[in-house]
Amino acid sequence: MNLPETILVIDDEVQIRRLLEITLSSNGFKISEAGTGKDGLIAAATHPPALVILDLGLPDSDGIEILKKFREWYQKPIIILSVRNSEEDIINALDNGANDYLTKPFRTGELLARIRVALRKSQESDDNPNLTFGSLSIDLVNHIVRKEGIILKLTTTEFSLLSLLSRNSGRVLTHHTILKEIWGFGYVGQTQYLRVFIAQLRKKIEDDPAKPKYLITESGIGYRFHE
Repeated sequence: MNLPETILVIDDEVQIRRLLEITLSSNGFKISEAGTGKDGLIAAATHPPALVILDLGLPDSDGIEILKKFREWYQKPIIILSVRNSEEDIINALDNGANDYLTKPFRTGELLARIRVALRKSQESDDNPNLTFGSLSIDLVNHIVRKEGIILKLTTTEFSLLSLLSRNSGRVLTHHTILKEIWGFGYVGQTQYLRVFIAQLRKKIEDDPAKPKYLITESGIGYRFHE
């Protein structure tokens, strides 16, 4: 029998912690909680959780600073749950290592779905050389992409872009992150450049490029590969 996975909730609002405790425990998770960033870091170091839910408005430290401290050693998923809803805040969190971002008030069903995706991706081996999404298969070692068994002709840059997004499926990658990873720091402001390559890639892998099911735009933020 598998033991329940532990989720650490770091939030100074007692009502939010109680809501999450009820929601998550009723869905088979074990809950650990903390009301400050410092206590959250100690809790995670003492009993490492499978996933962290982190608020940004903490009483002892800004949540982004806590996020950065987590990412110095913690490799599992971190989902931000915050009242801050500006593009700047969302992008800042994602660029500093958050796997996902939800704003308060939130729908518990959506949060549970995001948690399941993040945990599933975390459990998959990073060494898996083959990814399959419906009729689309990606061979990461041999750089071969097939759709319904037919090999697609992708440029080296298109494959690198698809590889990056698919290996992080379910996670929002910001424009900054994608441009830095694929083209380098000199291109981090070239969002139009990225849009051109996304459009080219959609023409090759999507059934209907105008209504993509794989390469999803997160307006003003970046892109998410949807399984």
